[in-house]
Amino acid sequence: MLRLESVTKNYNHRRNRVKAMDDVSLEIAEGDFIAVVGASGSGKSTLLLVLGGMLSPSSGRVLLDDSSLYEMSAEGRAELRRDRIGFVFQTFNLVPYLTALENVQVPLLLSGMDDKTQIERATSLLERVGLGDRLDHKPAELSVGQQQRVALARMLANDPGVILADEPTGNLDPQTCDEVIDFLAELNSEGRTVVMVTHDPRVAKRAKRTLRLEAGAIFSEETEPNVA
Repeated sequence: MLRLESVTKNYNHRRNRVKAMDDVSLEIAEGDFIAVVGASGSGKSTLLLVLGGMLSPSSGRVLLDDSSLYEMSAEGRAELRRDRIGFVFQTFNLVPYLTALENVQVPLLLSGMDDKTQIERATSLLERVGLGDRLDHKPAELSVGQQQRVALARMLANDPGVILADEPTGNLDPQTCDEVIDFLAELNSEGRTVVMVTHDPRVAKRAKRTLRLEAGAIFSEETEPNVA
């Protein structure tokens, strides 16, 4: 379970104090699928970064099961992120000079996996996302949708139980958008927890719950049928 306890996050911007999160408390059960929506600047991406152990709150606590993320060492937090949390970004964050296979191998290399097992697992993941014939292609040689699928395969490298996705369909055409959401729903059906920031109401309806943020606070919550 992911839990926020009275979390506030303040920024200083041009001598002004900006409250990106305002006393947010939230419980996310294992296996949940949550869409986070709201206007630009409402705190959506900040929420995701705080949940993922990448941005410390100004006050409050963030817990993954019984581990308080920001009360552990930076090294411990990095290890927890590596082993238990997968990130998907709108901009993909692929390494441009590495092939699809090598991009997926990066987290496996960092986890200490041997070369042969790295290649086998990365190949299997790319085949799962339909890119078994693109292993040696670099990002510039792939379509936008194919790049996102490489990013999805890389996200799965260490078999995370929690997936945090920041506008994963933002740059995609409608067909590829549907494919990505279908894949996230499939991962959720396997028992993984998915928290997804999106501006697209149609995409949000695929989640089990929708949280609407306004000015850094949870303004409303809606429950949707999880349409497969």
